[in-house]
Order: sequence, then structure tokens, then C-alpha cells
Amino acid sequence: MNRSTDVASEADPLTALRAATASRHAALDADLPIGAPDASLHDYTAHLALLRAWLAPLEAWLDGYADGPQVDHAARLAQIDADLADAGYTFATTPAGPIWPASASAAYRWGVHYVIEGSQLGGAVLYGRLRDRLAPHPLRYLKGDAAGPGPRWRAFMQALRAGVRTSAEIADACAGACAAFDRILELHQRRCVVRVPAPSGSIAGRDSP
Repeated sequence: MNRSTDVASEADPLTALRAATASRHAALDADLPIGAPDASLHDYTAHLALLRAWLAPLEAWLDGYADGPQVDHAARLAQIDADLADAGYTFATTPAGPIWPASASAAYRWGVHYVIEGSQLGGAVLYGRLRDRLAPHPLRYLKGDAAGPGPRWRAFMQALRAGVRTSAEIADACAGACAAFDRILELHQRRCVVRVPAPSGSIAGRDSP
């Protein structure tokens, strides 16, 4: 029996993912204006633009695989676009070259999905904090499904644990999760999201690295 594989079978990939991304998660949360007590609709639209510039290329990349995590993110992008439209904005992107590895393993992609799915949990917290403050804007993206993010997150955790089992797979998943956090941190820190005044303007996200 392979001892490293046997030990890994008892490890929890979610625990490893949380530990691997903890500092990045904290850095992002501490630096986003949407998390401030006085967050405004301006902050929300900038947050949506940042998320879209991050999520759209990820969705296109992940859709190219038949194995590993199979999740449709189109509904989330549609919610982002609808929320931007309600605030008087449209969204435009410039073409981007590939930034995600075509040869990425399924475990690496599970790690990326961990960050995407986790962002929806954070959205539910923000919705509870901002729904009255930013009313009557519907905050579709933050609100999510009628059932809330809990059922989807539980199903995701079960699938991730089934798909990421060995020590090598866990390490690969952690690398993917860290890369996903690094990308959104880069987009935020480099100010790759540019807001143009509504109603005739657009929010342009530069997806290229």
C-alpha cells in the first residue's frame, strides 16, 4: 500500500485549501471597498466589474474540459450584467490571450472552482449587509438563488472531496486556488477595472495580463 496516498485519503482537501489561501483571502477582503461599512452603489458596480473581468475568462477556460468540475457560471455572469444595467452601465471587455494553463489537471481546476464557489458565500454575507442600504437596487449577484448558497456549497464540497483525494491532487488543487486568488488580486491592485460615468458610458475590464 502506498503510504502517501493512504495518508492523503484521510486528509480533508477543504482544510488544505483554506490554509493555503488564508492570507490571500484576508488580503482581498481587507482591500475591497464593497466591504466597507459605508459601501455605496458606486462601490458595488466597481466590485461587479472586477468580478466579471476575473470570472469571464475563467468560465471560458473551464468550459473547455469534460472532466473535473462541471459548473455552469453563465447565470452568474448574467446576474452581474443585469445588476450593472440597473445601475446604468454596460460592460465591455477587450480581447485577452490565454492566461490559464491548457494542461491543468482536474485537481488544479477543482481548486480554482473552490475560489469561485466561495465567492458566492461571501456575496450572501454582503447581500444581508447592503440590501437595505442600496435599495431599491436588487443586488441580484449578491442575492443569488432563492435557496441561498448553502445547498450549492454543500454539493460542491461533496464533489470536491470525491475528486481530490491524494496528496498530489490536494497540492495541485491548492495551487489552482492560489492562482485564482492571485489573479483577482492582480486585477484589483493593477486597477484593471475602469469605471466610466453612467448612463452613456460603460465599464471596461482589461482581461489581458
